[in-house]
Amino acid sequence: MEIEKTNNRLFADICKLVEEARSYVASTANKTMTLLYWKIGNRINTDLLNGERAVYGKQILSQLATQLQQQFGERGFQERNIRRMIQFAELFPFFQIVSQAATKLSWSHFIELLSLKEEIKRDFYLTMALGETWGRDDLRNKISGMLYERSLISNKPDELIKTELANMRTGEAFSPDLVFKSPYFLDFTGLKGTYSEKTLEDSLVVAMNIKIRSKVNTHLEKMGFVL
Repeated sequence: MEIEKTNNRLFADICKLVEEARSYVASTANKTMTLLYWKIGNRINTDLLNGERAVYGKQILSQLATQLQQQFGERGFQERNIRRMIQFAELFPFFQIVSQAATKLSWSHFIELLSLKEEIKRDFYLTMALGETWGRDDLRNKISGMLYERSLISNKPDELIKTELANMRTGEAFSPDLVFKSPYFLDFTGLKGTYSEKTLEDSLVVAMNIKIRSKVNTHLEKMGFVL
């Protein structure tokens, strides 16, 4: 019996070590791949698509994709994906920001962000995805649900928004404008469309009172009181 317990404990401990190692390898591999794609896009932008060689550079992308697939396999090096790498480096030009974000976000996260035409929205969703540890599907749903447009911060000047988002990424501050108008609070209060901050505050008070009364009534009913 003691041998079996020891064996089971040893097996469980080793399984934990293996899973931790797998998780570490997966996270580091994801970051390495994402940074590789950024570097490829940046290299193509710098060497081929700028200045006088822009037309020539665009013409050889198809040939480059074919050569890379022959050398490294088709996965990841289709011409469409190479064009995404180029766009990736263009829309996220600062390697340090990409490097930090890649520790939590995958390449598929960045593909979702590439669909956003406005820089301020990309910055917003990047910051929120990092802070809230959203999965790829979560990020897609937030974008399609127009979370940015539904947040109070979207009404502020772009430069102020950028400052607040930068502060959030460095952990210096968290904007309350991202909390009070989150979809969780909107669903809770029943608010839809455009409304003032005062209306939001009043609705939160009403919603809280309703929730409290509901809990009290449920408790009284369990005690045998008929309301």
